[in-house]
Amino acid sequence: MKSSIADSIKSLPPLSKTIADINRVYADEEAGIGELAKVIEPDPMIVANLLKAANSPLYGFGKEIKNVSQAVSLFGMSMTRSIALGNAVRKLLNVDMQPYGITSDKFAEISAMQATLMNKWYLKIDRAKAEKLYLAAFLQETGKILIASDVIKDDEDISFKSEVEMSNNLAAVEKSYVNVTSSEVTALIFEHWGFDNEFVEMIRYADNPSAAPKEVQEFATALHIVKTVLPVNRPFAEQAINFGLRKARDAGYEYELLEDAIDDMLDTIEAS
Repeated sequence: MKSSIADSIKSLPPLSKTIADINRVYADEEAGIGELAKVIEPDPMIVANLLKAANSPLYGFGKEIKNVSQAVSLFGMSMTRSIALGNAVRKLLNVDMQPYGITSDKFAEISAMQATLMNKWYLKIDRAKAEKLYLAAFLQETGKILIASDVIKDDEDISFKSEVEMSNNLAAVEKSYVNVTSSEVTALIFEHWGFDNEFVEMIRYADNPSAAPKEVQEFATALHIVKTVLPVNRPFAEQAINFGLRKARDAGYEYELLEDAIDDMLDTIEAS
């Protein structure tokens, strides 16, 4: 890994007090949706992003969501935390995703799509695992923000973007420029912010799940499959879907469950 990326991680500021409060409420088994809404309401940026997400066709709630309590009630504790945390992280890291050929808004949209696909797929497999994987899927591409920044600083954004546009393996492109993949960078970011070891490790190996420790291998494999179906350069492209389904089958999944989740999302997107 380039020293410039390591230095960027070390110099990251802490997450906001609101995010710390959200994590505290989420970890409290006695707390409920009301307490979570209460800590979110004073933060206008998180409120705006949460309501924007709630009214997105991606989630298909079918009515206008006008306040935090409604949004938290519909999303639930886990999804609310994931959306709030994802938007806070992107704001803190000052997103410029031009080297990947996408806008910051598109990057946020693809992150949400990865999380939604993971949820739709894994709820059919194991609800407890789906909850763990939702947050990881939402945040697993965070490292791309620091990689994009480093590529821009080194004035390599044009050549990087050209390779990204043509590539079926973004991790290989990243490795060739900064000697590290975005999954590894993401893991180091959340390690820096004190997230639990299981969460960090499942993301660390998402670009190379066969190398993952046994206890997180299934999680890393699932994250890898979802990012294969929804790569930031060609989300839901036919080839990407086929690659993802093949990887799911090879990993021993009933790949029809993933196929159904993909079809469900494509129907929602086409209807919007």
